[in-house]
Amino acid sequence: MKTKAVRLYGEMDLRLDEFELPEMQDDEIMAEVVTDSLCMSSYKAITQAQKHKKVPDDISENPIILGHEFCGTIKKVGKKWKDQYQEGDKFVIQPNIGDIRGYAPGYSFHHMGGDATTIIFSDQVMENGSLLKYNGDSFFEGSLVEPLSCVVGAFNAQYHTKKMYSYEHVMGIKEGGAIALLGATGPMGFLAIDFAIHGPKKPKTLVVTGRTQKKIDMAARLYTVEEAKKNGVKLVYVNTRDIADVNKELRKYSEKGFDDVFIFAPNEEMVTYGVKMLAFDGCLNFFSGPADQEFSSRVNFYNIHYNSTHFVGTSGGNTEDMKQSIELIENKTVNVAKIATHILGLDHAVETTKVLPELEGSKKIVYTHKKFPLTEVDKFDENSDDKYIRELKSIVERNGNLWSGEAERYFIQNAPEI
Repeated sequence: MKTKAVRLYGEMDLRLDEFELPEMQDDEIMAEVVTDSLCMSSYKAITQAQKHKKVPDDISENPIILGHEFCGTIKKVGKKWKDQYQEGDKFVIQPNIGDIRGYAPGYSFHHMGGDATTIIFSDQVMENGSLLKYNGDSFFEGSLVEPLSCVVGAFNAQYHTKKMYSYEHVMGIKEGGAIALLGATGPMGFLAIDFAIHGPKKPKTLVVTGRTQKKIDMAARLYTVEEAKKNGVKLVYVNTRDIADVNKELRKYSEKGFDDVFIFAPNEEMVTYGVKMLAFDGCLNFFSGPADQEFSSRVNFYNIHYNSTHFVGTSGGNTEDMKQSIELIENKTVNVAKIATHILGLDHAVETTKVLPELEGSKKIVYTHKKFPLTEVDKFDENSDDKYIRELKSIVERNGNLWSGEAERYFIQNAPEI
């Protein structure tokens, strides 16, 4: 069976290809991808290519399909898995499939990845429990399960001692404590704000920093101080661009320091002052993965010794984090539509991925069976010659200028096929 897919051949060498999939085996599952969310991790993969730890060395001869934040429907089920999966089931994928090489869909395989029309899941995916059923309202929200799971996993990975001088750890953020989300004005930071306000464990104080006022203003519109207050959280936004001593400034909001500090940008200075901000028994999470393998920062070990501070690093969520994220999205506890700022068809995925760091907004959702230029969801032309574009604008406006299940269904029905 033929498929169309965006494939990586080398550094910045991305191509939209049509090719024949191998014959599906009895221990495999064939699926139709509907949406894939473009991720900066994919951009890192295309800039590093074979140097990336998840990308095989032979991609010039055996290119891999890009995209790991995808959602779709099961098309055909091999004999081995007929008791667990049904044709027509909606799915999401946990990219960490337990491969000892660190390989993952969207980085490493020739027949499975998100920027494709049809794919084949190998037996390993199901054996690892990585193909998960999803019953959410829309496919695009399903594509955002994986990024949300990264945030959920980061919050779950935090730990604190049960009491002073105890070696017994309590996992998760400190409930009723103080959280600082540093550099959190991108899509992952936005999800962290949402989860901190609406998740099962809430802080008393939540400070969010950034260095671009436009992005801070966007965050403040989407996640208001009033909404946080309703959930018992004091939310503060701070632009740190012109602040000489960030630690001193942010301690105005939590004099004792912060119980949980998350680093959302691979910035040496941010790590250094983030460590200084930690309270006794505070935990710092280095969330943002650097491209530089030699990335390092100065750290005050005096505080580690005397204040019992500790560090964790998380790189994606596990399967349980995925399941928690599915539930958060299906129940509308977290509104991931707030970060879906653009849509596009598979025909524009190559050029969009190549310039991802230069683009404004948050998540770009690829509809893999469609031909459509990269478009901001709140910028559809009301004067367009295409009736369906004018109708999309009306639907988006009815949904608070956000992309929605209603908009997606209309788009899938009316947008041109690739």
